[in-house]
Amino acid sequence: MKKWECTVCGYIHAGDEPPGECPVCAADKSRFVEVVEEQILAETIKGPEETPQPQPATSPPSLRTKIYRMAAAVTVRHHLHPIMVHTPNGIIPMALVFLLISVLFGAPFFEMAAFFSLIFVLILMPKVLFTGYVMWQQRYQGARTPIFKIKISASIVALVLLLALIIWRAVQPDIIASASTGQWIFWAGVALLVCAVGIAGHLGGKLVFGARKD
Repeated sequence: MKKWECTVCGYIHAGDEPPGECPVCAADKSRFVEVVEEQILAETIKGPEETPQPQPATSPPSLRTKIYRMAAAVTVRHHLHPIMVHTPNGIIPMALVFLLISVLFGAPFFEMAAFFSLIFVLILMPKVLFTGYVMWQQRYQGARTPIFKIKISASIVALVLLLALIIWRAVQPDIIASASTGQWIFWAGVALLVCAVGIAGHLGGKLVFGARKD
């Protein structure tokens, strides 16, 4: 039986034909290539010996390009995005639990802890988004399939909500304790923030752990 590999996410499909759509990243059938035996692949890559051809001269890359390439290489080699993304995925739900404890048990310390936790996540969000962008470009060729569109949209929503909630809490420190319509809106924003990071994290896990299933 033949095997086909998705060139976007690396999913392996067994069958006479590639699937119409990748079940992991939703790439279409044209993005699949047949997986050949290692010895055949080695022969194909090696091929007949050829005289090396001179490469055309190109202008040296700018300092900005050099810095980006260096950062991208480090990000991919050391898997920095999976490391960085655990920060919002872990701390934001924790902040929600702290807020609930502060309301249920009248413990303002936990509300303050939740506030500073959100600030900590906001400080690290640029690194989370940058490493995510690098992985999208380097490993997934910048594919614009539905899974990537949803993941990117969820990340943007999370960033906007995070910034808005922090500013709101800084301007109105008693927003959690005050019985008002604003309090319910604030709670809704926190719940939506948790959902946004949860969706982004779930889709990221699907790309990583679902890519090698037959």
